[in-house]
Amino acid sequence: MNFHGKGIKIFAGNSNPTVAKHIADALKMPLGKVDVKTFSDGEISVSLNESVRGSDCFIVQSTCNPVNQNLMELLIMIDAMKRASAARITAVIPYFGYARQDRKAKARDPISAKLVADLITTAGADRVLTMDLHAPQIQGFFNIPVDHLVGGRLLASFLKNKVKNYTDEYIVVSPDLGSVTRVRAFASKLSLPIAIIDKRRQRANVSEVMNIIGDVKNKNVILVDDMIDTAGTLCNAASAVIEKGGANEVLACATHAVLSGPAIERIKNSSIKELFLLDTIPIPKEKFINKFNVLSVASLFAEAIERIYEDVPVSSMFN
Repeated sequence: MNFHGKGIKIFAGNSNPTVAKHIADALKMPLGKVDVKTFSDGEISVSLNESVRGSDCFIVQSTCNPVNQNLMELLIMIDAMKRASAARITAVIPYFGYARQDRKAKARDPISAKLVADLITTAGADRVLTMDLHAPQIQGFFNIPVDHLVGGRLLASFLKNKVKNYTDEYIVVSPDLGSVTRVRAFASKLSLPIAIIDKRRQRANVSEVMNIIGDVKNKNVILVDDMIDTAGTLCNAASAVIEKGGANEVLACATHAVLSGPAIERIKNSSIKELFLLDTIPIPKEKFINKFNVLSVASLFAEAIERIYEDVPVSSMFN
């Protein structure tokens, strides 16, 4: 595997060009010149319009909707740079699609997250830089180094000023048992207690709130999750802490705004007062509502890219 090249170059795919531009701006450099187009028959065309020979290339591309289109763009961009003699190629994937398909839930299921990891490696990526994988063990699916950033750092830093003088009035709540580790780390940054919602998922994308473990009565609740897909889990949790738990108000935080299906309508009609999101996935104008407060991940990714290039540990960013 190559060590870093003679200079950093940042390239953007079509999935999230705004974040790529903000990362490049934070690093005080222009975006690399590349055209990523789709032919009339659906095939993807990538044209590099500048030399990358000997360079340390970072390709910013979330594999969000349309997932397969964005994934193929990433793979072809990696291949193009490998064939153009880039010294090292890092796939910067703010949102890693297929992360929920990380195990065999039933007989004969594929493990699609492992397949995607193999495709990225085979295409020629030397490293991966990503954020808040739905299942952290996906890092082990890659046979190349993976730097895994934590979005909770940005969200907690933003909320710290809001809660610092009122810590006795707030509590952080995990919307399900699977998010407890993430919520505990988030709460520790704000010096707040935690509660847990125990829910039973009856089928895919449908959840039912069961019990609240902890006391949220007369508290302002902060719900924390890694992603919001159809928003069933989050909105049911918000209803539970208000109706069953007696909470005063509900704020919510999430890294990835997938927002599929009935998500927007559910959030509009929910008890959530404000929803803090990161821009790992672009939110279309038609889906944006007044409850959303979107924070940029550019500074965090820019710092990580600098550290990778300078061979400085990325883990110390979260100490």
